[in-house]
Amino acid sequence: MTFTLTQIIATLVLMLLGIAVGAQVAPIMSWVERRQCAMIQRRIGPNRVGIFKFKLFGLGQPIADAIKLLFKEDFIPPYVHKAYYVLAPVIPVITGLAVTITIPWGSYLIVNHQIVPLQAVNLNSGFLLIFALASLGVYGVTLAGWSSNNKYSLLGGLRASAQMISYEVAMGLSIIPLVFIWGTFDLQKIIAHQSEILWGFLPNWGLFHAPVSFIIFLVTIFAETNRLPFDLAESEGELVAGFLTEYGAMRWSLFFLGEYSMMFVLSVLTVSLFFGGYEIPWISQQMILDLLNPFTGEIAGRWILFVVGFATLLIKVVVLMWFFVQVRFTVPRFRYDQLMKLGWVYLFPLALVNLVAIAIINALIKF
Repeated sequence: MTFTLTQIIATLVLMLLGIAVGAQVAPIMSWVERRQCAMIQRRIGPNRVGIFKFKLFGLGQPIADAIKLLFKEDFIPPYVHKAYYVLAPVIPVITGLAVTITIPWGSYLIVNHQIVPLQAVNLNSGFLLIFALASLGVYGVTLAGWSSNNKYSLLGGLRASAQMISYEVAMGLSIIPLVFIWGTFDLQKIIAHQSEILWGFLPNWGLFHAPVSFIIFLVTIFAETNRLPFDLAESEGELVAGFLTEYGAMRWSLFFLGEYSMMFVLSVLTVSLFFGGYEIPWISQQMILDLLNPFTGEIAGRWILFVVGFATLLIKVVVLMWFFVQVRFTVPRFRYDQLMKLGWVYLFPLALVNLVAIAIINALIKF
């Protein structure tokens, strides 16, 4: 396959767009979480640090935090394994930002009379590439726990490894039914299928085809991102701060940059698989194009459609990430044995039963 200069430039731009959006998630979500936590706990939260003389609900707080972390003393304890200690925070950031290049921002644009897909990397493996990259992030957590030469940190790293193995099995099994239903791994094709109408009145979302898969997948992405109630790798009450105990300043913040980037990408994946991605419910992109074409033409109409689809995708992702925040401050942390029991005793068998059931139903429908 040959690529033109236009397609190469478009791919690079889309990669930079994904990385730029992923990098901004951490400061924005830190502000959202602190404000939402304060609201739930009936406190004030950050509301003083603004921009120039305007307080703006404390929107300047992430900037102040970033400046503080950048200039804070970068202390490395003398007893750590230095090379691995320094390397560990970099791994989650690289994997978290690398996964953003797989995000489907829209269908395609027409640039210089050439079709430019709005997904930087679209391989035949589809969303399996996201799983492959996402699973690498745990190496940074495990390496941080071991290299810190601290028993609490080591326990946190080991917990993260065991947690990842137990929940990624159920996560993978929960997605296979969607492959049966849509017949493809390609996210673009899966989203295109969901632009149709189901039973004459529902959007043709994966949620309505495989609700059990959605529930399993939603639970497992909390474990995948080490978010409460499954943040057993940190668990302040038991492990001080787990794998993060010996980290401070920017190295500490890099772990959270990787975590929030991964949370954003997995939210995009959830929306793409179960909620139609950038498609507007009940209104297909072709319907919008048919309305726009008499006034704008196809090229300009595609650009308008991209903006509309991009906004639709972000709205759906924002709602899901807001749900992440709500769960963090309302559901108490599981004990480690409860976490593993949930993964192996309940979610794994449930995912298998769901897989077999949907395979049988799908075969009967096609027969």
